[in-house]
Amino acid sequence: MTADEARKGDEPLRIERLHRDILAPQLDAFIAAAPDAAARAPYEALRAALDTLEIPPELAVRLGAIAELAITSGRVRGAYGPGAELALWALYQKTPRGREIAASVAALNAALKPLEGQVIESLGAIARAPGAYALTIKTSQCELVIRFEPAGVRLESLEVG
Repeated sequence: MTADEARKGDEPLRIERLHRDILAPQLDAFIAAAPDAAARAPYEALRAALDTLEIPPELAVRLGAIAELAITSGRVRGAYGPGAELALWALYQKTPRGREIAASVAALNAALKPLEGQVIESLGAIARAPGAYALTIKTSQCELVIRFEPAGVRLESLEVG
């Protein structure tokens, strides 16, 4: 993590009214389903922060979790359309979880860079677990396996030669 990224974690995350309008009903439903006051409290704090359009750093992880659920469940696209989904995706990428995923993608792209110009001899995909998949890429110079999972993407293995 760079110094700029670390500082971002210390500042409130500013959101737009559109984000609030998308997330408020999702969060209200989540709060209503929470079993007790202690379980509801952090989400109620997040709900109050939504109204100020500034999410304190300590609530950014919860914001990311709610946004991720809203996106992956299809609720946002179904209720508000693809534009709202894209807006929420842009917000999600600013949360700690979103930044982790972006970093994993950047690391994978760096690992793939040496393959540029090589001829692909074979490709194959396999399911490793629910929500986890692996893609094997074989060239004349190497074979690599890329793992895709909810936590992000990563180079699982690399054989040279």
